Amino acid sequence: LFLLPFQDLFGVSMVVPLMNLHIKSLGASHTVAGIIGSLYGILQLFSSTFVGCWSDIVGRRYSLLACILLSALGYFLLGKKKNVFLFAISRIPVGIFKHTLSISKALLSDLVSERDRPLVMGRFNAASSVGFILGPVVGGYLTELEDGFYQTSFICASIFVLNAGLVWMLPWSEGSTGNREHQQGNKGKKKKSEKASHDLRLKSATNEKKKSDSLFRSSWIQVATVLKRIKGIACSDLWDIFLVRLLMSVAILLYYSNFSLALEERFGVKPLFAGYLMSYSSALGVLAGCLLGPITRLYQHNTYRILLHSSTLTCTLILLYASAPSIWMVILSSTFLAFSTTIKKKNIIDLELTIGGNEASGTLLGVGQSVTSVGRIVAPLLSGIAQEFSPCGPPSLGVGLALVAILIMNANKQKYCSHGNVKLKNQ
Repeated sequence: LFLLPFQDLFGVSMVVPLMNLHIKSLGASHTVAGIIGSLYGILQLFSSTFVGCWSDIVGRRYSLLACILLSALGYFLLGKKKNVFLFAISRIPVGIFKHTLSISKALLSDLVSERDRPLVMGRFNAASSVGFILGPVVGGYLTELEDGFYQTSFICASIFVLNAGLVWMLPWSEGSTGNREHQQGNKGKKKKSEKASHDLRLKSATNEKKKSDSLFRSSWIQVATVLKRIKGIACSDLWDIFLVRLLMSVAILLYYSNFSLALEERFGVKPLFAGYLMSYSSALGVLAGCLLGPITRLYQHNTYRILLHSSTLTCTLILLYASAPSIWMVILSSTFLAFSTTIKKKNIIDLELTIGGNEASGTLLGVGQSVTSVGRIVAPLLSGIAQEFSPCGPPSLGVGLALVAILIMNANKQKYCSHGNVKLKNQ
């Protein structure tokens, strides 16, 4: 399973950094390039919740296979012809179905206990980060070749097909996830229940035969179930967690929004240095993912405290960057920010699943992805307005949003802690 996120982000990160450059080479205007660039985020905003909920209903295997193969189709079309219209069309299947990482996380949450989940999620994201570090290097090399962008797109599509093969080969056991110990403890009763099981299968087969002519109705039932689950999440008491996720996401996006430009204006360093600094931060993020297990044990599996402390540290470090008098202070803040943001991301997902329950993990992760997509849409607008006042405007605004998120967490401390204690007692 850890191979999936590595190969996924390795393939995607080969292509995505080159897309703006490529679409401009096709003769598209800046406005058209911006519209096509926003298309992916808008589609992700509306599709992630539905696809996540759909994976809860039809199962992780088939939803993951469908998302991987349809994403492969999008990247295949991306490398097909030198045409702006086809370039835009290729972003549609990717925008709707590129939720492979969210479904993979939901699958992992189904397979592991709540106590082990932060450690496993940390390793999962570490594997993703390694792919994201290596991909741009390989993509930059391939672009130097003739028709390099198209070759890179075909390679990315091939990687997704390979991922689909890996998913198909996984030792799936539908309907028995998390029940292995229960099945082993009941082996002695197996013979006694064989006849009853056989009768049950015959009855089930008869029912399935009756339902075989109602495929269209079944599809509508799935849609209705998806909408019902989404309504349940919308009416739940998880609004504050999603609001915290939105505010912290926008704060971090504001930090990175004008990173290269701000360093050049404030300290006179070249964009190449900013690129190296961001790669350095990504590498530290991999290390932070590997340290999640020891950190979780240090905090005695108190997800709320880890999230509160990591968010407070993130806010402090963004403030340090915004007021940094020298480039060395920026390097220092970037070093620790890589750790705090990685830990915060993993623990806010864990808090969502702990309070929301594993039964709808796909729906919860989908809603969380939609919240992040809203942040990606809002952050560029806020960053542009803040930059009118100062190069330090975007990170300064990010500090304010992070402070609001911390206040919300403090105001709801009792709710988070009570949920955490109940879960640990049940374990």
